[in-house]
Amino acid sequence: MRINRFFVLILLAAFAVSCGSKKKVVTTKKDSNRENVFTESSGTQIERVKPLDGKPILPPVNPRLYTVEDYIRDFAAVAMEEMRLYDVPASITLAQGILESGGGKGDLTMRANNHFGIKCHDWKGARAYHDDDARGECFRKYKDARYSYRDHSLFLTERKRYAELFDLDKDDYKGWAKGLRKAGYATDRRYPDKLISLIERYRLYQFDATVLKRPSPSYTHTPESPESVTYRVKKGDTLYGIAKKHNTTVEELQRFNNLRDTNISVGQMLVIISSE
Repeated sequence: MRINRFFVLILLAAFAVSCGSKKKVVTTKKDSNRENVFTESSGTQIERVKPLDGKPILPPVNPRLYTVEDYIRDFAAVAMEEMRLYDVPASITLAQGILESGGGKGDLTMRANNHFGIKCHDWKGARAYHDDDARGECFRKYKDARYSYRDHSLFLTERKRYAELFDLDKDDYKGWAKGLRKAGYATDRRYPDKLISLIERYRLYQFDATVLKRPSPSYTHTPESPESVTYRVKKGDTLYGIAKKHNTTVEELQRFNNLRDTNISVGQMLVIISSE
């Protein structure tokens, strides 16, 4: 009897331990129509409508060898996906990205993955400080360049001042270029011409046609549109001399190529917008 009682006590003890060790497991159902929340380094959480799939797009290892064509190759698919989701023409997104980021080689782009020059405003995420209209202005910082593209789409779709743009035809890049400046995206009076020039020079409109499943049109430069060229710096070149040769200004070269001063080096590639 003592042995039986001993075994009973052991069984009761084992049962008590097993009951106490049980943990409640909670599962959550994932909404397939929404993206996982990602967290900026500051801890701010931003939820997006759809996932940003794929490997991170990193800044070029050697910016001097990185061309506008390389930029288009890297970001065309991202721009087209944004067009499918948010109706911002891929041609406009790419042209703005090229212009605002200095073809992916600008200081702000390299440091903060900010391809569109979007300032902090009501941003609560990570930040970078950069000289623009004033010294040390606050700009948004992203972990991945693709988040900059997504934020650009949201920036345009969530602000009433850009609402009229979405009434335009989805491939009306000229209307979008002019409307962006009118709505206050940029103060440069030549901003629309620069976007149009980039779109036509690099045939960015073909990406709109791909998204819309339309035949790709063939456009030529209009007389009033400035020409976009790339120039490799040679020995003896100065920024002033290059600007004069291409009928532009030192300030325009600095702005477009994100140059902090007039220092340039042999072999450096400059993207030039001229109005010859």
